[in-house]
Amino acid sequence: WGLRRGVLDPLAELADQVRGVVSGDVHREVRGSGPREIVALGADIDAMRVHISNEVDLLQEVNQRLDEQAQDLERSNRDLEQFAYVASHDLQEPLRKVSSFCQLLQRRYGGQLDERADQYIGFAVDGAQRMQRLINDLLAFSRVGRSTAAFETVDMREIALAAAAQVETTRSELDGEIVVGDLPQVQGDPALLRQLLLNLFGNGLKFHRPDVAPVVRVDAHRDGEHWEFAVTDNGIGVEPEYAEKIFVIFQRLHGRDVYTGTGIGLALVKKIAEFHGGRVWLDATPRDEPGTVIRFTLPVEVAEPAIPVIPATSVSEEQS
Repeated sequence: WGLRRGVLDPLAELADQVRGVVSGDVHREVRGSGPREIVALGADIDAMRVHISNEVDLLQEVNQRLDEQAQDLERSNRDLEQFAYVASHDLQEPLRKVSSFCQLLQRRYGGQLDERADQYIGFAVDGAQRMQRLINDLLAFSRVGRSTAAFETVDMREIALAAAAQVETTRSELDGEIVVGDLPQVQGDPALLRQLLLNLFGNGLKFHRPDVAPVVRVDAHRDGEHWEFAVTDNGIGVEPEYAEKIFVIFQRLHGRDVYTGTGIGLALVKKIAEFHGGRVWLDATPRDEPGTVIRFTLPVEVAEPAIPVIPATSVSEEQS
């Protein structure tokens, strides 16, 4: 009876108070009773509670500030996307007019003026066309990530063949080849995924070595919860130190006089891959043959059916 009254009951009361703190009531004061040692233990526990309470209050304050900053950042991103979309869209009409009249001047008065005038008109036409391509690419870049409503089951093999058909003229002029391997089905936006492969195919054809017919191949294999795609070419390649730079918008490794483009293509590829829950990177593993390997991942479709074994298809062979 004495042990219960002097030790066990005060310890039970102290334990009850501690359980109240553990359950979330961190502002409840813990106070021991009974023997001096139990009172001291209660004081130590209360000091720990006060410290934890202060840390919790600080974390809540920090989290609240982070939430506010995240909301401000999200709002700012929406405004920037809307601005890019509106600016790109509204610039189309006056730029088309400038481009049309410059081309009209070139056709009507080309050769009738002196050589310098023809050169100036050529500069104007080229500048207007490059600006139009830049605006179109910016418009496509700003549209990515607006909504997932267009997500559906996509056969990546069909998407790859459709993308290859869009660069058929370039492939034919270069006497190149696009080989589409066995590709799975994924969940995604078919238009965006076609744009992703279109940009990679286009780069594989554009950055070819002189006097070497370009060959671009796309394959895929499963890696855990993702499909890993590889787009391989036999072109000029990319140095490993530029592995991150090539995916930054407007970053170019070559001058416009060497290779055309706006510097948005791979940035758009990265944005599309991340929008679909994947990632993209340059495979810098040393290879026996020159060229570039761009890899990207897409999540595995839930309860996906077994993909049929289809032999790799050469687009050039199909066309012939």
